[in-house]
Amino acid sequence: MAKQRTRGNRKRLLGVRFFLPKQGEDVMESTSNQNAGKADTAQKEWANPTPAGLVALAAACMCFFALLTGRVSASAMPLIGCWLLGGFVIQLVVALLDLKGGNHAGGNTFLFFSAFFMLVSGLEMLLKYKALQSGAPLDGRIDGFVWTVLTIVVWLWTPAFFTKFSLLSVIVILLDVALPFIALVDLGILAKSYAHIPAWALLAAGAVAVYLCAAIVVNTAFKKTVYPLP
Repeated sequence: MAKQRTRGNRKRLLGVRFFLPKQGEDVMESTSNQNAGKADTAQKEWANPTPAGLVALAAACMCFFALLTGRVSASAMPLIGCWLLGGFVIQLVVALLDLKGGNHAGGNTFLFFSAFFMLVSGLEMLLKYKALQSGAPLDGRIDGFVWTVLTIVVWLWTPAFFTKFSLLSVIVILLDVALPFIALVDLGILAKSYAHIPAWALLAAGAVAVYLCAAIVVNTAFKKTVYPLP
């Protein structure tokens, strides 16, 4: 009887020993499938943030157009500063997501746009208005020197946006036109009357940005071409 029990125990142990690996494989396979599902979910978690960045760009372009053409007075500067600071938040987020997604040209461009075109310009609007009210002197020519650097950077980076022609390429070209005039006016080399040239170029850039961001959002939502893109 003792021998029979020992043999029975051995059979049960052997059965368990041969059963456990398969059970372990099933658990591992199930875990692997769950991890794969989580990975797919993580990959699909972030969508294309470019449309939001284009909206911020269009809003900034409209602000500069209104100010440079005299359609609003200097009293609008604090309000413009607030809009630009809002644009800074959007474009910073867009830049980080683009860089995370491997968009080298777009991510870096949105990053320095968010800093200089949005944050610095917004803060300067607030500071310049306060200086105007108090009569404090500000030598604005320093802006011209910095805009010169930014102009050269945008010019040199322009070919990166022509690897495949798109409406984004058109926006960059319009900025290529606007930025040198802004720099030269701030430096005092050109009269303030020339500010109308970059103003209209910025308005055109903003208009293209509005259409492009709408096309990306709507076409993506319908998964087909609703608004045509070149």
